[in-house]
Amino acid sequence: MANVIASAFGATSSTEDVLSGINLKGKRVLVTGVSAGIGVETARSLAAHGAQVVGAARDLTKAEVATGQVQKEAAANGGSFELVALDLADLKSVRACADGLLKAGKFFDIVIANAGVMATPFGHTKDGFETQFGTNHLGHFVLVNRIAPLMRAGSRLINLSSSGHRFSNVDLDDPNFERTPYEPFVAYGRSKTANILFAVAFDQRHRERGVRAAAVHPGGIQTELGRHMDHGHLEAMIEQMNKQLAAEGKGPFQWKTIPQGAATSVWAGVVAPADEIGSRYCENCHVGTIVADDATISAISEGVRGYALDPNNAQALWQKSEELVGERF
Repeated sequence: MANVIASAFGATSSTEDVLSGINLKGKRVLVTGVSAGIGVETARSLAAHGAQVVGAARDLTKAEVATGQVQKEAAANGGSFELVALDLADLKSVRACADGLLKAGKFFDIVIANAGVMATPFGHTKDGFETQFGTNHLGHFVLVNRIAPLMRAGSRLINLSSSGHRFSNVDLDDPNFERTPYEPFVAYGRSKTANILFAVAFDQRHRERGVRAAAVHPGGIQTELGRHMDHGHLEAMIEQMNKQLAAEGKGPFQWKTIPQGAATSVWAGVVAPADEIGSRYCENCHVGTIVADDATISAISEGVRGYALDPNNAQALWQKSEELVGERF
């Protein structure tokens, strides 16, 4: 049965394909990063199928405008949608958000850690962490661990990662680039590897009570995430990718639509068998296979580096993360 489900969807599947015929009434979902892109589509598709969706965003005014359609479709289909404030680059805001959710005391069936930044110029979060590692990993690390008591048996954590994790393993000796020359995509790679490792460690800690965790790569989508990227750099990357794809006898790189980009998050959160995705990396609506650490990034359209799924690496990152944020979970 699992294989039938796994192979029913692929790279071009949309959120509507994945959720066809599924009623999510009574299910409660938290989605971070609902002010643009796939966060909005993830929230919309779930609310349109009857889920009670809580959307978290840094800029609530922007998020309110961006989620107008989410509100409409929630109301029309027996779902609900509400916004909460969350700035992942400020742990005070992260803790306040978690405290508010804990105080409300309502349980979650799915938590989708979707928000993130990519290839930013060198900078620091409010707490002094390198921007990408601090925002993409540490902010979610604190939020999710604090609200873990609200995740009921049978619930899932879905961490948004990226094929960009293949740029770099985490560097637990120098997470803030104090001794390493800063490279935007190396920093991005470290943070996206951390997203996968966090899912692996969280899954290990919570699976006995029936809570599972996985990481997903949404695919290549043109969203606000790429706002820090130089257009020429992007074109050069795609050209290089197309050369390698052609050498492998494959067609050129295709951007995904936003509903296709959000599909894997929704598939892993709702449709895929929990045992199939727990502690795994998913892409194109299936579980990714492990590729060699030295395999060329752009030549491979799919695959996850072994270091990103290594339980020992995941445990080391967990300990380092606790040390950095000054909290034990």
